[in-house]
Amino acid sequence: MSYFQNVLEIAYEGKQSTNPLAFKYYNPQEVVAGKTMEEHLRFAVSYWHTFTGEGADPFGGKTALRPWDRYTGLDLAKARVEASFEFYEKLNIPFFCFHDRDIAPEGDTLRETNENLDQIVAMIKDYMKTSKTKLLWNTSNMFSHSRYTHGAGTTCNADVYAYAGAQLKKSLEIGKELDAQNYVFWGGREGYETLLNTDMELELDNLARLYQMAIEYAKEIGFDAQFLIEPKPKEPTKHQYDFDAATSIAFLQKYGLKDYFKLNLEANHATLAGHTFEHELRVARINGVLGSLDANQGDLLLGWDTDEFPQDLYSTTLTMYEVLKNGGLGKGGVNFDAKVRRGSFEPEDLFYAHIAGMDSYAKGLKVAAKLIEDRVFEQVIEQRYRSFREGIGKEIVEGKATLHTLEQYALNNPVAKNESGRLELLRSILNQYILGDL
Repeated sequence: MSYFQNVLEIAYEGKQSTNPLAFKYYNPQEVVAGKTMEEHLRFAVSYWHTFTGEGADPFGGKTALRPWDRYTGLDLAKARVEASFEFYEKLNIPFFCFHDRDIAPEGDTLRETNENLDQIVAMIKDYMKTSKTKLLWNTSNMFSHSRYTHGAGTTCNADVYAYAGAQLKKSLEIGKELDAQNYVFWGGREGYETLLNTDMELELDNLARLYQMAIEYAKEIGFDAQFLIEPKPKEPTKHQYDFDAATSIAFLQKYGLKDYFKLNLEANHATLAGHTFEHELRVARINGVLGSLDANQGDLLLGWDTDEFPQDLYSTTLTMYEVLKNGGLGKGGVNFDAKVRRGSFEPEDLFYAHIAGMDSYAKGLKVAAKLIEDRVFEQVIEQRYRSFREGIGKEIVEGKATLHTLEQYALNNPVAKNESGRLELLRSILNQYILGDL
C-alpha cells in the first residue's frame, strides 16, 4: 500500500519552480567543488521525528495525522518501516538514522524487547536490499524509560548500568547487521541536577568505561563504524556532561578515547550552549573530530530544543564552509534531526519540511564553495595576522621567543597601530554571495 498517495518522487526543477513538491536548489548530481551535491551533503532522515513524532510539545499532546496511526504494537512498527522506505524513495535521500526504541516497542523483559527488535531489523534489512537508502547511524535510547531517571552510563544504580550495557551491546549488533556507517552516543540523561548528591568523578569514570567496552565489543564483532558523541548542554538534565564540543573533546582526551570518537554536532544544541553552530564546527574541525551533523535550528525566542527544519541561509552557508574546509564529513552526513511544527500535521508537511531543509543546505554548499574558491575570508585572515609571518611574530609562532626577547623587542619598538576588523564589511560581502545568482 502507499502511505503518501498524494506525493510523487521529488525532482529538481530549479529556482524558478513554483511546485512545492520539487527541489529548487538541491540537484543531487550537480558537481560542486569536485563532488556531487549528494556526495557532499549525505542527507539523512531522522526516524524518530519523521515516523514516530506525534506533534506533541511540553504543553499539549498529539496533533499529527499519519496513515499508519490505525496500527498498534509490532504492527505499527512494521507499518512505519513500510512508510519510511516509501518516504526515502520519493525523497531520493541516501541515508536514515534511528534509535533502537524508534523502530520497535519495548517488551515486558529485555529478552522480549530484543525479539521485537530482531523482527523489525530483519524487515529493514530486506527493504535495504533493494533500496539506495542506507543507515547513516543508529543509537540507543537510554533516556526515555523511567529506569534511566538517574542516567545510564552515569547512573548511581549498578543494575541500571548493566541494563544499559546490554542495550548498547544489542544496538552495536544491529549497527553491524545493517551496515551502519556510524554509531552515535547521545547521553540524554548523562548529567546531574545537583552536586549535593552527585559523585561526578565516579559518573564520568563509569561513562568512559562504557565507551571503552563499546570500542572493545565493536572490534570483537567486526563493526567498523565511526563512533560519534553528540554534545548537548542541558535538557532534560540541568547540566549534561557532554556540554559542548570543547567539553566533549576534553573528556575524550582525558580518557584516551580521542582516537576512536568524533563529534556529531547539532545546530540547536550549539545555541542552547550559547554558541553558534559554526563555532562548534570550527572547534571540532581544528581538533580533528568533526564527524557528522544534526541539521536543524532553534527558535531564539524559546529557551528549549525546538528542532526546527533549517532554513537560515546564513547558518547553512557558514556550516558548509566549515565542512568544506574540513575536507568533507567522511562517514558522517547531514541528518535532519528536525520536526515539523505542531500545526503542520498533515503527511505532506513531512515532504515540504525536508525539501526546505535540503534546498537550504544545497544553497549553503554552493555559496560556501564559491567563498572558498575566491578566498574571501582566507585573504582577510592572512592580512590580519601577517605580523606573525615575519620578525618577532615569526619567532613567536616558531617557539623561539622568550619573555626576555619579547621585553627587548617591546622596549626598542613602538607598538604598531591596530587595524579595523571590518566586521560590517565582511557581513555585507557574505550577504552579496548569499544573494548572488548561485
